[in-house]
Amino acid sequence: MPSRSTARSIDEYLAEFPPATRAKLAEMRALIAATAPAATETISYAVPTFDLGGRHLVHFAGYEHHIGFYPTASGIAEFGDELAGYKRARGSVQFPLDRPLPTDLIRRMVKFRVGEVTRAPAQQPRPTRKPPTG
Repeated sequence: MPSRSTARSIDEYLAEFPPATRAKLAEMRALIAATAPAATETISYAVPTFDLGGRHLVHFAGYEHHIGFYPTASGIAEFGDELAGYKRARGSVQFPLDRPLPTDLIRRMVKFRVGEVTRAPAQQPRPTRKPPTG
């Protein structure tokens, strides 16, 4: 895989990886798609992304030794205890390639994000500031 993918679709992105990694990425993709069937696939930040209602739902990415999953900081915080055995950061978690994906946990994280995204009010453009009068 190049240091930063130039793929324009998730299919192109997956094709950049060796077969074993590609299989794990495809499993992640299918799991997210089945859990959030109304979400649409795209590439954002050069990684596979699922959007819902015009907002990013989750991202995922392949690396040499792990699959990165990005359910936002709130998703990591909500499932922090269950993620204790994984390397993680504020908005991401690493699932090692040599272990099965925690499918039930991923499914619940995606459902959590669907709930967040669908409850959140639509983003409104920021009002323009009026110059002071007088």
